[in-house]
Amino acid sequence: MKWNIFRKQHVKTYLGKDIKFSRTLSAFDLIAMGVGAVIGTGIFILPGTVAANTAGPGVSLSFLFAAIICALAGMCYAEFASSIPVAGSAYSYGNIIYGEFVGWLMGWALVLEYMLSVATVAAGWSSYFTSFIKPFGLQLPKALSGPFNPSKGVYFDVVGVAVIILIALLLAQGMKNSIKINNLAVVLKIAIILIFIFVGLQFIKPANYIPFLPYKMSGVIKGATTVFFAFLGFDVISSSAAEVKNPQKNMPIGIIGTLAVAVILYMGVSIVLTGMVNYTDLNVANPVSFALQYVHQNWIAELLALGAMLGMATMMLSMIYSSSRLIYAMARDGLLPHHLSKFDDKRNTPQIALIVVTIIIALGAAFFSVEQLTNLVSFGTLFAFTLVSFGILKLRKRTDITNDGFKVPGYPVIPIISGLFCIFMICQLNKDVFIMAGIWLVIGIVLYFAYGYNHSQLESKNAEVETE
Repeated sequence: MKWNIFRKQHVKTYLGKDIKFSRTLSAFDLIAMGVGAVIGTGIFILPGTVAANTAGPGVSLSFLFAAIICALAGMCYAEFASSIPVAGSAYSYGNIIYGEFVGWLMGWALVLEYMLSVATVAAGWSSYFTSFIKPFGLQLPKALSGPFNPSKGVYFDVVGVAVIILIALLLAQGMKNSIKINNLAVVLKIAIILIFIFVGLQFIKPANYIPFLPYKMSGVIKGATTVFFAFLGFDVISSSAAEVKNPQKNMPIGIIGTLAVAVILYMGVSIVLTGMVNYTDLNVANPVSFALQYVHQNWIAELLALGAMLGMATMMLSMIYSSSRLIYAMARDGLLPHHLSKFDDKRNTPQIALIVVTIIIALGAAFFSVEQLTNLVSFGTLFAFTLVSFGILKLRKRTDITNDGFKVPGYPVIPIISGLFCIFMICQLNKDVFIMAGIWLVIGIVLYFAYGYNHSQLESKNAEVETE
């Protein structure tokens, strides 16, 4: 048998298969989904801890630099989404541009990012919820209050599982209703952040900004490498391309708009926070709440707990949604069992993929402490970012793919800079991450050759294979 692991899927084939989706999402819906994924609890923690340890009041510049770098990758995603408006995000782009094997590896890395990030956030949501109900005299049984840890008498995180199931049930009703609730939650979350900014402005002391760069510019750059990960998640927007109205126009607006809103909020919180409290005092677990209590605004500190839970809930919704679309796309192509791509025509959603994703994520949140694995989320994202960035060079050479929408400016310099910076960020991860990521990729490679290659739609005689 002659192996051809770099065979390429035809764009028209994807467009024909994804026609079952209803195109209902607007640019505003996409920005809300992106902000829901990007802005989580990190906005209440990172500005303070990075200011204290790395950048000082100049932490706002760290967020700006990180956003600029993310915008480079974001523009590359925007061009792909405009050129190839199909489900599956970077997985589908890789299949069409690099070939099936590379596309599979990109998808396999994204499975890690999406599912692991939800399991991690669900555990955080559970702890916030436990703290939130405590003042009302309510308390969960200890055995059901966290991930499996018999030495501490904890066996199951019932709240983490419950919130995942509730979000999945919402998504199962179809995107039209899900997106309305997500939009409302994102608006409330942003409103809570803006309340902190406007109230905090009244307590700013200019002396706290001096010195503005205590760790010099090198500290700002180092801070940017830390807060870079706060912007990850905007790529989930590209998973929704098959469900977007006028994707050539709205996809780029959604991706770039998400990053614009995120950097404004992150910089706003950073500037106000370091003006309220001297940066040397911000190395605490929850610096924003600490700052509010410092100026005797405890009622807003309580409001922030609600904002944090909303932030985590919208992030989980975006990631569970993206996970189900990714699994659908891989099954659509035969690389995973085909029944995972089965479609519910009434609700226009891949229900079986959603159920499987929910079960896997819920089990992860219920039994496993994933704190040590959070850097794996970053690896999966940056791996995809790198290949998407360099993929623009190959995309522009394809005469069969037309794009009347967004194109990355400054070609080919911008895509190359974006790819090189992503490689630099991967190199910042510790050795343990490379070992675990290597194991994950090896499992993916074995699965591809044991199942995916022979069951691929491209293996069938009638498949339309694209060659360069």
